[in-house]
Amino acid sequence: MEKYILTLDQGTTSSRAIVFDQESNIISLAQKEFTQVYPEAGFVEHDPNEIWESQLAVAREALSSKGLTPENIHGIGITNQRETTVVWDRNTGEPIYNAIVWQCRRTSDYCDSLIESGLSDLIRSKTGLVIDPYFSGTKLRWILENVEGAREKAEKGELLFGTIDTWLIWKLTSGLIHVTDYSNASRTMMFNIHELKWDEEILEILNIPRSMLPEVKPSSYVYGETDPSLFGAPIKIAGVAGDQQAALFGQTCFKSGEVKSTYGTGLFMLQNTGDAPVESKNGLITTIAWGIPEKYSETDSKDWKPDGMNDSGTEDKPERKLSNLFGLIKPRKTSREEKIKVTYAIEGSVFICGAVIQWLRDELGLLEKSSDSEEMARSVDDTNGVYIVPAFVGLGAPHWDPHTKGTMFGLTRGANKNHIVRAALESMAYQCHDLLEAMSSDFGKYPEALMVDGGASANDFLMQFQSDILGVEVVRPASVETTSLGAAYLAGLATGYWRDLADIDDNWKEGARFVPHMDKENKAKRLAGWRDAVSRTLGWDK
Repeated sequence: MEKYILTLDQGTTSSRAIVFDQESNIISLAQKEFTQVYPEAGFVEHDPNEIWESQLAVAREALSSKGLTPENIHGIGITNQRETTVVWDRNTGEPIYNAIVWQCRRTSDYCDSLIESGLSDLIRSKTGLVIDPYFSGTKLRWILENVEGAREKAEKGELLFGTIDTWLIWKLTSGLIHVTDYSNASRTMMFNIHELKWDEEILEILNIPRSMLPEVKPSSYVYGETDPSLFGAPIKIAGVAGDQQAALFGQTCFKSGEVKSTYGTGLFMLQNTGDAPVESKNGLITTIAWGIPEKYSETDSKDWKPDGMNDSGTEDKPERKLSNLFGLIKPRKTSREEKIKVTYAIEGSVFICGAVIQWLRDELGLLEKSSDSEEMARSVDDTNGVYIVPAFVGLGAPHWDPHTKGTMFGLTRGANKNHIVRAALESMAYQCHDLLEAMSSDFGKYPEALMVDGGASANDFLMQFQSDILGVEVVRPASVETTSLGAAYLAGLATGYWRDLADIDDNWKEGARFVPHMDKENKAKRLAGWRDAVSRTLGWDK
């Protein structure tokens, strides 16, 4: 029986499920969008139950469409929109409020008060993060303070908190497992990334009961099994990482100094800094990339083959079920001591990237589908002086200004929709440039190349302009599904589907390479216009 890895990719606008084989080929893919909720200006929410139902539906579809059964799945990997906050009742399993999405700015004033209280250095020194509504901690506090009865129930130990990975695992195991991984925990503004534990001092500042928080485990780890009723038989849940850390892993950026940029709803650039956290002096954040058993960096033997499989990739013999009384399973035993290796990263987070094209499509009607943007941008020589600063939910790194609003500058009678679409695409590249400049200053070295992925990375115009503005080669892999691949790799390592990092690295294949050719004068002029536009936008509604 052929074996595969199933990835659950729970994003900001859709839930997806992808089945991968051992060569990282996509066997099956299913996707379902879900509702975006905007209760008032600056507020962004999701229905946690709709997220769960959509994720379960696409997982079942990905299996059934190819006639796959649980016996075909070696393990499940989960990757998720980060920072999005869910609180639910421990006893009923029902959310007490909608999920507050990472984009939501409702806690801006509270974050301002924390900064004014002089807590910025304390928070950064412990968590690696800046104080911002982006992260989970102040979202969780808002729910406790604003949902009737929440504070009292939390103090009694009746409420649980989780990022989306935690919520999905809770649902997949029918409430048996309350867990997260190092990468997601490091995005909450409550986790000490040096001591690898929830920070009691920060919890006291935010007034958050410790009993609400999940157990934190490595990113590659057999957490448990799915409830047999969901798929017809239990499947191991074996890998978890926040979407951007998963993309870094999926790009096989395993060496210190390697950088990737993901162009999705937002734009997120991460640089592997190895086993030591690097504190940013330029508006970036320090985060945990992943935590995996150290043995995965080694090779057991030349004759290694995946657990329970023969050399042809089919099942050698039926695997024994390791379920115990509670439906949990133990990690596979090894001859070596299980030592966890934590890898750190510095990150720049831009809140609006591909979403600006969606805005032009859905709200302004300037194009019928997002893919039209490339042809429209190529139809004009430049933007005719138009600059767009897509700060619809404030500006992230390196500015961290939650009070900024989206702006458009340089409009004249000669500006048409093609110029505006091109300006929107160029805004992505400019924001990426700002991140890489800050990152290179922190790390002390400019990268030789930028690895790219995400939906907008398929736009050749954007990728060429990106290379021109950065002055470095931009490399796109053959498969841009690196986020899902990263989660698959983490799960496959834990279950023995892949041997080690070297085994995974052999799977990476180049798809396209873009080489810079813009002259320095032109580049400098364009960047000067961008910086001027940003400076005029900062603090717009403060």
